[in-house]
Formats: sequence, C-alpha cells, structure tokens
Amino acid sequence: MTAGPHEQIDFYFDPMCPWAFQTSLWIREVRDRTGLEISWRFFSLEEINRVEGKKHPWEREWSFGWSQMRIGALLRRDGHDVVDRWYEALGRAFHLQGRKTHTPDVHRELLAELGHDPEVLDRALADVSTHDEVRADHDRAVGTYAAYGVPTIVLPGDHAVFGPVITPAPTGDEAVRLWDLVRGWADFPHLFELTHPKTQDDRRHIAESFDPYLRSRDWRTVANPVS
Repeated sequence: MTAGPHEQIDFYFDPMCPWAFQTSLWIREVRDRTGLEISWRFFSLEEINRVEGKKHPWEREWSFGWSQMRIGALLRRDGHDVVDRWYEALGRAFHLQGRKTHTPDVHRELLAELGHDPEVLDRALADVSTHDEVRADHDRAVGTYAAYGVPTIVLPGDHAVFGPVITPAPTGDEAVRLWDLVRGWADFPHLFELTHPKTQDDRRHIAESFDPYLRSRDWRTVANPVS
C-alpha cells in the first residue's frame, strides 16, 4: 500500500522534539520514493505542556520552540518546500550536530547558511501574523485531532496518528514498508494505541541516538525522551 500519485499528509512538528525530527527524516524518504506530498504544520510542546500559572510561549520575548516556528511560518509563505529545507537543516544542526539553534544568534547563522537573510528572524518576530499562523496550526491539531504531542501525522482520509516514534529513521525499502503499516492504521478508526514497552537496552539506544540533543538543550522536558 504505497502512496497514491497525489496523496497528501499534514505533518505536525515542534523543532525542539528529537522524535519528530527522526520521523521527519523517515517521511521525507517515503516522499522521495512514493511521491507523497507533505504539508508541514506547527505544534507547540511548550504550550501543550505549560504548567498553570506559567507564561504562554507567545508571552515571552523569545521561546525556544514557538519563536523558531514563527520563523518557519514566515518561510512557509514561500512554499512548503522552503519550510521543509529549513526544518531539515535546523534539525540536523540541533539534533545531530548539537548546535544551539534555539538561540537567536545561532539561528541567524543557520538562516545565512541556507541562503536567507539572517534578518528573517527579526522580521518574523516583528510580524504578529506569524504568531497567528503558528497558533492556528497548534489549535487545529489540538481542537480537531486531540493531538497531545509530536510527531502527529494526519493521514489521507483525515485520520490522525501520533508517531511513528522510532530512531534511527528507516531508509530505503524499510521506510516504505513502515509507511504501509502506518498508512494501514486508517483502516481501523478505533485502533487507538499500539505501544512497544522500552527495555533498558532500548533506553540506552535512545540515549545514544539523542546524545547531541541531550547535551545541547537548555530546558527540562515534561516527558524525558529516554523514558
């Protein structure tokens, strides 16, 4: 069951999530092999995990995930292929190389490396409509699909799934095989969960895979990525 000629999905991500990044590598591989079309959408882990009494991410001068997604929203106006390249480069820099792309100065460097004006960052934050676009994506994911984290994928037929949660990202024929399995989930609308418990070996594997992320992040997570 490979993707049809014009099948399209929505892929919700937060650039700070190591799981979403790995899944994004996989879905790009699927796209390159099947012709799947990907629309990149924003989801805020800072907001969904916000503790009552704490500021919303948009109430801060700079929020690690939210502010970066506002940059992505500005870039997305030139097409999903533009935000695709930005997210892939951002993810590789942060999650694989350990660069602190969640800080303004490093993110400006990243934009320049991609051929963008580094001042795109400042323009995005000065434009309130970029906030509106991120908020609209996030609210739709939560309100329409009851999303609670990323990666969340809206499959053809408007069926949303959380995951797949996997590292490293499958490539080649294995990537397409996993897509067939995930795509098939839509045939069972009341299949809600399928979870593989993590052994100690699994936890070590995850910790090794996410080592650059764990060393580079400047925050605590509600859900430990190695749990």
